[in-house]
This record gives sequence, C-alpha cells and structure tokens, in this order.
Amino acid sequence: MFELKINEDITLKLVEQHDAALLIQLIDESRTYLRKWLPWVDSTQQASDYDDIIPQWYNQYLDNQGFQAIILYQNKVAGMVGFHGINWANQNTSIGYWIGERFQNKGIMTKAVIGCLAYAFDTLGLHRVEIRCGMENVKSRAIPERLGFTYEGTARDGEYLYDHYHDLAVYSLLSHEWDTLQLKNAITSS
Repeated sequence: MFELKINEDITLKLVEQHDAALLIQLIDESRTYLRKWLPWVDSTQQASDYDDIIPQWYNQYLDNQGFQAIILYQNKVAGMVGFHGINWANQNTSIGYWIGERFQNKGIMTKAVIGCLAYAFDTLGLHRVEIRCGMENVKSRAIPERLGFTYEGTARDGEYLYDHYHDLAVYSLLSHEWDTLQLKNAITSS
C-alpha cells in the first residue's frame, strides 16, 4: 500500500474504504468553507458516497496513473492531495488538493504538495506538473506561487461551480526548475 512520509507530522496515505467516514467528518466540519471552491462538496454527504470512487482511486494507483491520498497530520485526517492522472506520452500531470478549515495556516498543504512534486519528478521522472486554482482562491494560489511555479495564465470559465463558471489560475513547474529549487529539504523543516 502506498504511503509517503513527508516529515514527523505529515504522511500521505492512499485512500482506503475505511477512511470514508473520517473524510465525511472532515468535510462536514468545513462544508461551507470547502463549498466555495470545490464542485463535489454537495454530492459528498455520507461515507457511502465514496463506495464507487475509492476503488477507482485504488485502480488509478495500480495503473501507474498517480494516487489520491489522505493527508495525515499528527495522525489526524487533514485533507487530500493527489494527481489527476498522468499523461505518460507527454510526461505530465496535475495536482489537486483540499484541506479542512481547522488545519489551515500550518504549512501542511505546502509540504504535502512538495512531497507530491518529489514523487512526480524524482520517482516517476515526469517533466511537468500543473496546478489549477480558482482565480479568487488566494490561499490555494499561494501554494504554487510560494513553491516557484510559473503562472501561465487564466483558464476563463475553467470550472463549473454549482450555479456558475469561474476562472482558474494555471501554474506549472518543470523538472529542471524542480532540480534548481532545493525544495526537497523544505518538507522536513517545520
């Protein structure tokens, strides 16, 4: 089973069926906060809503298409991070993430994303990683900006969010940029 230890406090672990209840609990605690930016919040109401998706995520990992992981912070489920599949022909992927409101402002997601970048570039040998965030989602955008991603532009009306489209900020990081950023040591420091 996939598990990636980021530091003493943070571990990424492949989502398993028994994690569904903890994910729902975290979503319930942060539902209003998460709903502002994530289109799946309203359709995720109970643990059984994960019955079909968790096996798909497991197969994604088995098919070498990346992973969907829960973020454990001090052994508590804090959120999720993962790849939206891998385009092996072009050696690229994109990272998606969310975190419970009470886990904000602790550097957890930044370190989890650095761990994903290390896995993408150093383990999988990918060339490009992309992150797309709501244009107005300042906290989400701060992560690729903090990590040295290049802002490539705006995907106008890039995502439908309940009753409207919203623009997405598009960021990318290339493997040679990763090699020069020296971020690998940043995940172990607090």
